Amino acid sequence: MSTRHDHPDDNPHPGDGSVNIKGELAVKRESGTWKACPFILGSFFCERLAYYGIATNLVIYLTTKLNEGTVSAAKNVNTFHGTCYLTPLIGSFLADAYWGRYWTITVFYAVYLIGMCILILSATIPALKPAECVNSVCTATLAQSVVFFLGLYSIALGTGGIKPCIWPIGADQFDDTDNKERASKGSFFNWNYFTSNIGALIGVSALVWIEENIGWGLGYGIATSSIGIGMIVFFLGTPLYRLQKPGGSPLTRICQVVAAALRKWKLEVPQDSFLLFEVAETNSSIKGSPKLEHSDGLRFLDKAAVLSDAEKEGASQVSNPWRLCTVTQVEELKILIRLFPIWATGIIFCAVYAQMSSLFVAQGKRMDKNLGSFKIPAASLSTFALIGVIIWVPIYDRGIVPIAKKFTGNVKGFSDLQRMGIGLFLSIVCMSAAAILESKRLQIAKEFGLVHKNVPVPLSILWQIPQYFLLGAAQVFTFVGQHEFFYEQAPTSMRSFCSALALLTNSLGNYLSTLILIIVAFLTTEDGSSGWITDNLNEGHLDYFFWLLAGLSFLNMLVYIVCARRYKTQKKVYHMSIS
Repeated sequence: MSTRHDHPDDNPHPGDGSVNIKGELAVKRESGTWKACPFILGSFFCERLAYYGIATNLVIYLTTKLNEGTVSAAKNVNTFHGTCYLTPLIGSFLADAYWGRYWTITVFYAVYLIGMCILILSATIPALKPAECVNSVCTATLAQSVVFFLGLYSIALGTGGIKPCIWPIGADQFDDTDNKERASKGSFFNWNYFTSNIGALIGVSALVWIEENIGWGLGYGIATSSIGIGMIVFFLGTPLYRLQKPGGSPLTRICQVVAAALRKWKLEVPQDSFLLFEVAETNSSIKGSPKLEHSDGLRFLDKAAVLSDAEKEGASQVSNPWRLCTVTQVEELKILIRLFPIWATGIIFCAVYAQMSSLFVAQGKRMDKNLGSFKIPAASLSTFALIGVIIWVPIYDRGIVPIAKKFTGNVKGFSDLQRMGIGLFLSIVCMSAAAILESKRLQIAKEFGLVHKNVPVPLSILWQIPQYFLLGAAQVFTFVGQHEFFYEQAPTSMRSFCSALALLTNSLGNYLSTLILIIVAFLTTEDGSSGWITDNLNEGHLDYFFWLLAGLSFLNMLVYIVCARRYKTQKKVYHMSIS
């Protein structure tokens, strides 16, 4: 929640202190809003197209071109994907602390482009490509592997710098102190997810087909061109962008609060919060950030803002942030702590999401993939999740929101917390649908005597479409709501960092899914039985595993509801003179 001290329409500048590329206060009528957003949306579309064009087919390239074994290739693919969701922590730190979002995106786009160019060289120059297999000997040399993985992990670093900044910089185009602009901010999050998924859909379909059927060099060349176009599109919007100044290292400020609170653990926190330390100036001590009002709870941290007798007498003591912090600085840490339970519930959701590229595919491989004379690849069904997103975003933004707004009175239709809760519910329905389908598949396998035969059963793979479509709908509610929630609730100077935390749930969800698989495999094979998940799925009980995830998702939703009901929004106080 934010408050303001003037009417934004009376001032030619945004009330949230936005500046232009020259560092001057942005002019409201000439910058930001939907005038600037198409360049950001187009840029992210290009980045997602290139990323998925590389990532989707990576295991195929590793096994057929670098001649890696299946296990080694799978490990490298998992490591790459995990790295892509860890590197946003690096990009977000640089954006919030030193460079700002615009220059962070610029630098990491350059790193991304260099990585793509290295991949092209690896795929086209004969000396950098492994030789064809001769007498089963066909391993890549150390130099060939080094060049390829240098390009690959440059891409991981590049996307890690862009993703946590592209969402916040788009939302920055809408003035937090202007109710009309603020109401449009939710639509940006919807359409950013919409355009990025169109890019992903083209990447996993057209670009992957080109790589496998025409040539890897051409496919990687198109992906590289897409990154180049994305950079150009992003730069074209420069005169229109509203930018937020970096506020210094958030990690340093967090450590200062903890250190100051521990130093003063014996001091009593006054009942009157106005007695706690805060700078007298109109703006907070954190550059470009509004002041945060004191909130109840986590009172131990308030000790960091308690003035000791020495500090009341000497101004030199007040200037040391390792001994005395402002209320705003303390509230920043409180916000992060309050966000943690909401953030943690996203990990279970991402564990469900991880099934789309793993066990959903395994399930599809043991179903009838024939559609007339055409054979449907089991992995291609994941495109229906992307199509689901593309269909659901306009329905939500143009259909559901206007209707919900009449009942809730919320300009966004649903609050961000309500929206994420709906997504968690849809994830339960998704896993239940997958479990019911698997039960039916196993029943048919039994009826046709296929239980002990590792072959597909006569049940069309098209029956998987509902579970993919439901997962796409769940993404629109949960992932988009999560990005918007973390942007809105995060301290202004930590918005990129909180966006990176939202992305981190994807990585942790994959790790959690793997952990659950290991535990289930151990417990269900302990008595010597084949277990729930076997090489021959007709002998196993994949449906039990899906029901387990549905049950965990249900418990996760209950925890989420409790956390959401207890969550309190922090008030931000904007002044028109922020500089």
